[in-house]
Amino acid sequence: MSHLMNTYSRLPVAFSHGEGSWLTDTEGKVYLDALSGIAVSTLGHRHPALVEAIASQAARLLHASNLYRIPEQERLADKLAALSGMDEVFLCNSGCEANEAAIKLARLHGHRQGVDGPVTIVMERAFHGRTMATLSATGNRKAQAGFEPLVAGFLRVRYNDLDAIRALARANQNVVAVMLEIVQGEGGINAADIEFQRGLRALCDDRAWLLICDEVQCGMGRTGTWFAFQHAGVRPDVVTMAKGLGGGVPIGACLAAGLATGLFQPGKHGSTFGGNQLASTAALTTIEVIEKEGLIDQALLVGRLIRDGLQQALLDCRGVVEIRGQGLMIGIELDRPCSELVMLALQAGLLINVTAETVVRLLPPLTFSADEGRELTSRLAKLIRDFLAST
Repeated sequence: MSHLMNTYSRLPVAFSHGEGSWLTDTEGKVYLDALSGIAVSTLGHRHPALVEAIASQAARLLHASNLYRIPEQERLADKLAALSGMDEVFLCNSGCEANEAAIKLARLHGHRQGVDGPVTIVMERAFHGRTMATLSATGNRKAQAGFEPLVAGFLRVRYNDLDAIRALARANQNVVAVMLEIVQGEGGINAADIEFQRGLRALCDDRAWLLICDEVQCGMGRTGTWFAFQHAGVRPDVVTMAKGLGGGVPIGACLAAGLATGLFQPGKHGSTFGGNQLASTAALTTIEVIEKEGLIDQALLVGRLIRDGLQQALLDCRGVVEIRGQGLMIGIELDRPCSELVMLALQAGLLINVTAETVVRLLPPLTFSADEGRELTSRLAKLIRDFLAST
């Protein structure tokens, strides 16, 4: 019996090594990876530039703590600010920590404005993490059950419903921020409408609220721009990111601009490991490779190829509700629960995921080629057809 705490429903497979978009298990079977560690392995597996950078940094210095200057961290902050248009960067270890920092910024902002009980508006079907504050901000009752009392200070509205947010603003004078994922990952690959984002920006400006974008899953080029909010041409006050930032090395970031700048001062927030030499080097290298290899454009093109291919292959297939997404963040919604597809895909040598019970989620590495996109489309369409025909 394993001594691991029973926190995951693990699939019966263990991987020994990877190469590009392919993973090999301990029995020698090869799998096409259309999940990339849930949007983590941005550059695929064993990218030579990332391997060399990590090995070289590890040979020099892994960690020295945030008690001292970290040049790699400073370069990473400069790079993230340049890519996003944001002003300040706090580095941490994960998406949870990045979102926790964002929630604390919202509350500091509220208190600075004289609001004693600051409230953040969050969205239904959102997922912001599993710490107590981020779990409380999450819009998934199933994930929250059993952990009450939740952290107070969150009001939930329907996604893409600007009128509902305006109504909350009229009814509650303590609102200080709005927090949303531009593309909801765990919630089923739901994208925020462009006009909703622009309306939200205007509303936040009118009310001096912070606009917080959780890009933990949809950031780092996955949707065809460095950050998903850039599709709408609006700049948030706070942006969070993590998963794909380090290409597999744990690192998260909370970026601030406008009203959110200058809120954190020494002693207000921190992280023991956050942005250490190894993690910052991995993130800098991941960004450099994305730029050098044109992976954002590739994500856009291959993502469109996969969506178009699935649309064509499943055109007359009853039970397929919608195929949606941006770039290499793709969801195929079915009209019935389909978690069984994950195991069927595994048996067929394909790594996928099902979220929101009825949505097949695809998050391939940004290095996914057009040929791999066509192979994924062919294999997955057959699996979905066979599944729908048998249930």
